[in-house]
Amino acid sequence: MNSTTLRKGLLAATITASALFFGQQGIAQGIDSTAKKIGKKTASVANKTANKTASVAVKGAMKITDKTYKGKEGPNGETVYIDKTDRKYYVDDKGKKVYLKPSEIRDKQEK
Repeated sequence: MNSTTLRKGLLAATITASALFFGQQGIAQGIDSTAKKIGKKTASVANKTANKTASVAVKGAMKITDKTYKGKEGPNGETVYIDKTDRKYYVDDKGKKVYLKPSEIRDKQEK
C-alpha cells in the first residue's frame, strides 16, 4: 500500500470516529436535559401532594387535640385553633402552625 493512501484512510477513519463520538454526546445531552425537566415537574407535583397531605393531617389532628376558636378567623380566613397554653394559631398550606398575634385575629366574615 502507498503511504499517501494509508494517510488518507487514517484521516478519514479519524474524522468519522470523531463525528460519531461528538454526535452521540449531543444526543445524550438532549436526553439528559429532557430527563431533568421531567424530574423537576414530577418533584413539583410530589411536593404539592406532600404539602396538601401534611396540611390535611395536621388540621385533622388539631380538631381532635385543640379547641377551635369559634366566630374568629385568621388573616386570610383560616380556621383559628387554641392550644393547651392558650396560644392562637392556624395551619398553613404546608401543614405548619402559624401563631397569631391578637391583632391578626378577626371576627368571622359571613359568606
